[in-house]
Amino acid sequence: MEIAITGMAGRFPGARNLEELWRNLCDGVESIEPLSDEAVLKAGLPSEVLKDPHFVKVASRLDDVAGFDAAFFGYTPREAEVMDPQQRLFLECALEALEDAGHGAPPPELLVGVFGGQALSTYLLLNLLGNAELMRTVDPLQLNLGNAGSFLTTRAAYKLDLRGPSFNIESACSTSLVAVHVACQSLLNQECDLALAGGVSINLQIQGGYRYVDGGILSPDGHCRPFDAQAKGIVFGSGAGVVALRRLEDALADGSPIYAIIKGSAVNNDGAARVGYTAPGVEGQAAVISEALGSAGVSAGSIGYVEAHGTGTALGDPIEVQALIRAFGDEAAGPRTCALGSIKPNLGHLDAAAGVAGLIKTALALKHRKLPPSLNFETPNPNIPWDASPFYVNTKLREWKAPAREPRRAGVSSFGMGGTNAHVILEEPPARAPVPSTRPHQFLVLSARTPTALAAQASRLEEHLRAHKGLEPADVAYTLQVGRRRHPHRRAIVCQGREDALTALGDISRQLSATEERTSRPTVFMFPGQGAQYAGMAQGVYENERGFRADVDDCATRLIPHLKLDLRDVLFPPADRAEEAQRQLQQTRLAQPALFIIEYALARLWMSWGVRPEAMVGHSIGEYVAACLAGVFTLPDALALVAARGQLMQDLPPGAMLSVALSEAELVSSLDARLSVAAVNAPSMTVVAGPDDAVDALKARLDARGVQSRRLHTSHAFHSAMMDPIVAPFTEQLRRMKLSAPQIPFLSNVTGTWVTAAEAKDPAYWARHLRQPVRFAAGLAQLQPAQVLLEVGPGRTLTTFASQPGALRQAPTTVTSLRHPDTRQADTAVLLGALGQLWLSGVDVDWEAFNGEARRQRVGLPTYPFERKRYWVSPDGHRALASAPSAERAPETAEPGEAPAAGYSRPAMAVAYVAPDTEDQQVVARIWEDVLGVRPVGVHDDFFALGGHSLLATTVVGRLRDTFGFTVPLQSLFEAPTVARLAALVAEQRKSPGHDDPEVEALLRMLAELTAKEGAVSR
Repeated sequence: MEIAITGMAGRFPGARNLEELWRNLCDGVESIEPLSDEAVLKAGLPSEVLKDPHFVKVASRLDDVAGFDAAFFGYTPREAEVMDPQQRLFLECALEALEDAGHGAPPPELLVGVFGGQALSTYLLLNLLGNAELMRTVDPLQLNLGNAGSFLTTRAAYKLDLRGPSFNIESACSTSLVAVHVACQSLLNQECDLALAGGVSINLQIQGGYRYVDGGILSPDGHCRPFDAQAKGIVFGSGAGVVALRRLEDALADGSPIYAIIKGSAVNNDGAARVGYTAPGVEGQAAVISEALGSAGVSAGSIGYVEAHGTGTALGDPIEVQALIRAFGDEAAGPRTCALGSIKPNLGHLDAAAGVAGLIKTALALKHRKLPPSLNFETPNPNIPWDASPFYVNTKLREWKAPAREPRRAGVSSFGMGGTNAHVILEEPPARAPVPSTRPHQFLVLSARTPTALAAQASRLEEHLRAHKGLEPADVAYTLQVGRRRHPHRRAIVCQGREDALTALGDISRQLSATEERTSRPTVFMFPGQGAQYAGMAQGVYENERGFRADVDDCATRLIPHLKLDLRDVLFPPADRAEEAQRQLQQTRLAQPALFIIEYALARLWMSWGVRPEAMVGHSIGEYVAACLAGVFTLPDALALVAARGQLMQDLPPGAMLSVALSEAELVSSLDARLSVAAVNAPSMTVVAGPDDAVDALKARLDARGVQSRRLHTSHAFHSAMMDPIVAPFTEQLRRMKLSAPQIPFLSNVTGTWVTAAEAKDPAYWARHLRQPVRFAAGLAQLQPAQVLLEVGPGRTLTTFASQPGALRQAPTTVTSLRHPDTRQADTAVLLGALGQLWLSGVDVDWEAFNGEARRQRVGLPTYPFERKRYWVSPDGHRALASAPSAERAPETAEPGEAPAAGYSRPAMAVAYVAPDTEDQQVVARIWEDVLGVRPVGVHDDFFALGGHSLLATTVVGRLRDTFGFTVPLQSLFEAPTVARLAALVAEQRKSPGHDDPEVEALLRMLAELTAKEGAVSR
């Protein structure tokens, strides 16, 4: 067995996260806190307990147990209120463990299993059942779903969309370590590819202290002292922990972080070989440890640390060490060679979360190569034969030295009341050095449900990078790309190295941002035509992107016989030849092949990154790129054709082109016979072409009228009558080539609509394309608002056209790939900025492909910053000590008689609030407010937009029946989901109420139909 622990998350007394837990463990912090008299009373206990000499005023509590980010997980306020905080906490930890593992957004093909358990729901017993007003209105099924342990793991699977096996484990104190064992078996059996395992316990009975009973298992002084002579009992606490597990080979293959390796695990039961049902047994514990060692295939002598169950009881500690001695046997390495410790003196006994807490502590110890101290150990328990064992209790923080020829190894034990024992063997992970990136720039992506959470995320990432100077920025970028879900509020950052990343994270002006609900938005590639080219275009991309460079090299090599030169010398000249290369690129015979190469290679790069076009449109020569990518031309034919086209045009007499700020209809009457409309780029952007003198004369006339116009930097009058002499020879060139139907739709410059298969395969079409005006504006009008327009080529010419008023039905989302020649920004930074704009806009990116063959690693980063709000129901009044009240830290300020919250504020809605007017509307709104826990509800609010779903809909229907005395069909709420429409249905139904029994209702309808038919026959 080799299972990697790739992610961990937890919430423990005194520790909101694992960094705080590790710091507390190293510093020897005891998080079992003493309570003042005031704190005991605030927790809801009667004052009489303060006079009881056996009452122990300590508690091991969690911070903010009442808090929950209900909106993040899609729960209504009322659903959150009636859900056990154990379930809420486990759900948060499950997501955090996935994110810590770098798999926060697992794809459907990655099967993720969930295994775990919870303690008894004291929230249900003490708070919910103790509140009469809540019990009068709540749906019993909702109470069951929110509190029964049966739904702990399946809730996480549903909310996080996890498709592997998901079921509960329950074995008292050993629950969570048994869950780890079961998860490992599921991975080994190939039932899942990643497994979450853990447990949670929040005990509301002991938040104000507890009563010590002589001979019981509870500590008389509020301290837990495992293996000490004064060990007399435990203190129960609250906590949660979840670990993410993968098969080691899979974890190494996808660069997952690895805290530790589970080499072996075992589970058994003591059976009857013990003094009583609740007592531990030496035989069973020794057997489970031996079995785990055998499963791991390692010697007991290689174990340098054991995280013991360590309850600190007079009976349990000697039995546990005796079992260890028996299991280690002759393989023990010698006296004081194996440290012994327990997390319970730090936190208390966490019941269903105890085992995973010990596992997390030990994994952190292996990661940091340190042994934290075991607290409250002063005098060794005299009933334990220390001198005859390899064990000693580690009482101070020390470096964990590795054996001479073996890795560091540890054992973790967890023994459940009732006899179910679990033991796990851990080993330190193999060392992996970060691999520097070949890209000069990195691309960080962040997203959250709300703007405030997004800001918190950026701030936390900045703090994390400052604290962890060894992180490779490329690995940070990769983890954010593949290991996080994409939420509506998004930011993207292009940076160069760690220091620049820190600067960018602290400077909002360096961050691209957008709010966009959509994902999987379609993309349209736009390929610019002649005039956009410049020497050095995409040179930075050529130098840094292997795939782009390979395509450019291939095309340039194929063109050498046609051009009699290597176009790369012109495209990417040294600095001292830049001006000469720029002049060369003004030649049509070189400009058109140069544009084709760059646009073709750039399109292929985008497609390799998962940005695949739903459609394409090119401008003049740009349409040849679209046609080649669509499969109309093979690449060799396309290159030969473009070279021939450029040379034919180059050999024609020179001409001129003029861009005019008029529509074609407004301009055409001003043209003489020598001038042609060459392009219609936008509703008021038309290009005219013809001889130089004719164009000059037109410009003079337009200037006199105050019409704006601009001479274009072209050598010839393209798409005009001056092209007529080359139409025939170009057609002949086309006839020698095989043309195919397009496999990707693209728009025609000739017709301004979609190219047909017949047109694409007809040489005459491409001949007309040479001569006829470019109907680019008409083509743009065919596009849909949901499509993102990506300019695949140098500059922003086509983006400018698409952004003109009236060019599309609504303002489009446009993105440019390469810099304008006047911009001095690095090419790779511009390209990654374009990638950021696409991602922000909802276009999907294949991040694995984007990172290519580089062996990037997923690294631990801050997890999602939940925005917790208080969701808490308090009991009606003081409870007896046996059922002591209500809450952990946050709830302890609640007044004893507090009722459920009157209602949480109405969420942001697409419709404005309008108060209910009629009596029926007011009744319906009140019922919705009770069921959803939201107030106020307006007449036009949608039940499902407020967070309602089918189960809550049944509750609403039941309340409507109880209120109005007749049944409103469930389907009515789906068909009329607003207060106004549902109230109207209620009024209509009141006039002709149906029958309460659906079967009777159906029979009455059948009888009515038969009566109608009989009447028709008699007539």
